[in-house]
Amino acid sequence: MSAGGGTKAIVAALAANAGIAVAKFVGFLFTGSSSMLAESVHSLADTSNQGLLLLGQKTAQRKATRLHPFGYGRDRYFWSFVVALLLFSLGSVFALYEGIHKLQHPEPLKDPIIAVVILVVAIGLESFSFYTAIVESKKIKGDVSWWGFIRQSRTPELPVVLLEDLGALVGLVLALFGVGLSMITGDPIFDALGTISIGVLLGIIAVILIIEMKSLLIGEGASDKDLDVICDELAAGKVQRVIHIKTQYIGPEELLVAAKIALEPQLPLDEVAQAINDAEQRVRNKVPHARLIYLEPDLDRSTVTSS
Repeated sequence: MSAGGGTKAIVAALAANAGIAVAKFVGFLFTGSSSMLAESVHSLADTSNQGLLLLGQKTAQRKATRLHPFGYGRDRYFWSFVVALLLFSLGSVFALYEGIHKLQHPEPLKDPIIAVVILVVAIGLESFSFYTAIVESKKIKGDVSWWGFIRQSRTPELPVVLLEDLGALVGLVLALFGVGLSMITGDPIFDALGTISIGVLLGIIAVILIIEMKSLLIGEGASDKDLDVICDELAAGKVQRVIHIKTQYIGPEELLVAAKIALEPQLPLDEVAQAINDAEQRVRNKVPHARLIYLEPDLDRSTVTSS
């Protein structure tokens, strides 16, 4: 569900941003608005970003090799990290540069009504993309808050698209205010201030994404809820307890579980093997994305007392 939903949200954002980018560039050529130029580059960056997210989903499907025995699932984390860097460099830094430049060398807007119309239409298209991302995210979000979903999600594409679309919507509103105030007052400084505001906004969003994607790239373990379920399912049947356990996501939908488990003493070898197989099956039944499970049987020496 998460992969399919992520793809649908990405395609919706890609289509919306491609059309918006063209319209904004046309608006900039007619008006000379720095806010329109910043938003044009922003939409162009977003369009490229969605292409990179789709590329990540594609390359992550490659089969495991001897060099990469756990597969390429983390490709989705890598390309999401690249997206965050592009959002910062192409979006935030360019907008800040353009806004500061316009503050130093203000130029009156030409035909600002064209920019207003384009921005209003862009808000409508971006709202559709944002709504699609929200609908798809709700399918896997559960009862956590939206901020919690962004922080805890092991599926990178939906949080990226959500924050990108949110930033795009707020950026469009800022650009609309900048152009509108410049048109009403005749002072182009408001357009420059709107551009700088867009740069600050994109910078904040980019930094949040960079931090989250870096954490996923380094390797995150199972959530507290999933870890409790895994431990409970392991410590059943002929397994006395979990001595220690480590987990790590090697892809958005693939969790690695490695644990040392204490078995009942004096079990025959065939029963040891069966106890391990049963423990693995119990975990997979409750946590389906725990696809790779390695269990080391041992005795519970914590109950042994010295004579």
